[in-house]
Amino acid sequence: MAPTHTPAPPLTLKPGTAWADAWQRCLTTAPEAFRGDRVLNLWAASWQQNGHPLPATSPVDGTPIAGPPRLDAPTAQQAVRASLDQHRAWRHIPLPERRARVSATLDALTQHRELLALLLVWEIGKPWRLAQADVDRAIDGVRWYVDHIDRLLADRSPLPGPVSNIASWNYPMSVLVHAMLVQALAGNAVIAKTPTDGGVACLTLACALAAREGIPLTLVSGSGSELSAPLVRSAEIGCVSFVGGRDTGARIATEVADLGKRHILEQEGLNTWGIWNFTDWPSLTAVIPKLFDYGKQRCTAYPRFVVQRSAFDAFLSAYLPAVRSLRTGHPLAVASPTDPLPTLDFGPLINAAKAKELADQVAEAIDRGAVPLHRGSTADAKFLPGQDTSAYLHPVTLLNPPPSSPLHHAEPFGPVDTIVLVDTEAELLAAMNASNGALVATLSTDDPATYARLAPQIRAFKTGHGTPRSRGDREELFGGFGASWRGAFVGGELLVRAVTDGPPGERLPGNFPDYHLMP
Repeated sequence: MAPTHTPAPPLTLKPGTAWADAWQRCLTTAPEAFRGDRVLNLWAASWQQNGHPLPATSPVDGTPIAGPPRLDAPTAQQAVRASLDQHRAWRHIPLPERRARVSATLDALTQHRELLALLLVWEIGKPWRLAQADVDRAIDGVRWYVDHIDRLLADRSPLPGPVSNIASWNYPMSVLVHAMLVQALAGNAVIAKTPTDGGVACLTLACALAAREGIPLTLVSGSGSELSAPLVRSAEIGCVSFVGGRDTGARIATEVADLGKRHILEQEGLNTWGIWNFTDWPSLTAVIPKLFDYGKQRCTAYPRFVVQRSAFDAFLSAYLPAVRSLRTGHPLAVASPTDPLPTLDFGPLINAAKAKELADQVAEAIDRGAVPLHRGSTADAKFLPGQDTSAYLHPVTLLNPPPSSPLHHAEPFGPVDTIVLVDTEAELLAAMNASNGALVATLSTDDPATYARLAPQIRAFKTGHGTPRSRGDREELFGGFGASWRGAFVGGELLVRAVTDGPPGERLPGNFPDYHLMP
């Protein structure tokens, strides 16, 4: 008689992690910024109950969550004028006091680290491990600036007006809050627009903790078309910092260039990983799952592999077992209430519309000739019984996407890998440079001389030798080539230089309309 197998018990939501639990903790922790079932806008140094909240749902399982309270353009313009008043006062606050206030903010963020991370899980679908890492990178990164700010600000002064930040939703803490606190530490008042797609509650809590310490922050919500004029073109703005896609970035780049305004515009690019005369396949197998962190919803993700045709069979033997090992599912689902939260490579995409768009692009690419090499299955994922899974997309790998497909030339911003085969070094470089500039790239080759010869011809700001590159923290610089970046480069001392004035005639490292200057 064949043995019987008892089915595993259904997964449940870990106690204390529901959206209602997180929201109640927000109301208790920062009652000035959260009211009933909505968040407030922060401007003129106070929390304002204006704006029209949009309905919102979590990508995790469709749970209703707080949406952004969208302001109209005239109200946003009032907020910008109020920020200029704050800026004129803050720039004269002595540096030791600014440092003390930012340090106190970091202590408060550390105290509420787990709540901030839980909000990231619900609002943008980050697995618990990655959500905590986003909070920690923000705190640790700003502490580095607190420790080094005297040196970094030598012979420099704040900008004439506040810094305006428009950032994507994927890293609310380690990119946006990090930048805001460093900009304030350097002597500037700071304005930020909440991303429409997610992160408003996490950002509201972080800004509430900072505002309590007297940091001159403004946090507003609204549509890009409505708030573009006040947040980008206003004469009061001293610098525009943007993180997002090329279409919006190009539009902002044109506006700030016409105005002669200081700017930092980080845009997407197709980051590529090249394989040429390479044999260390175990090292590639080990790194593949890490490249899928957060479903490749990162500006430094690697969605394209450019592979030497003669090594394609060895590449697949190394790649496929790794991509089959990926773990995805509901980030807060456990088998037993006492179990730790699951360790996942990624959960949902940012919303169901993005998951459908990407699934449609995959289907269209296959219909036009791309070869599917791997497609993940729902059976491999861990979900709650009957939960909404419309925002989830399982890993897909395609060989040779057709030139007519967006997957051929653009960053998918999701767990979709594409592979292009090449026969010559010239083809390798052409395929690795397909998107007119990128933020990062990697070349895996056994021969250091080959790497030294080819790497300078790859149009990426950072190129790794067999290892992935990232945005970086603390003293590590960051920028982009071609259409992937406009304006001043950042990271380390360059972030402070980008938001301060130096000697007359100073040329900042960056990619500007009239010059390109590497650090």
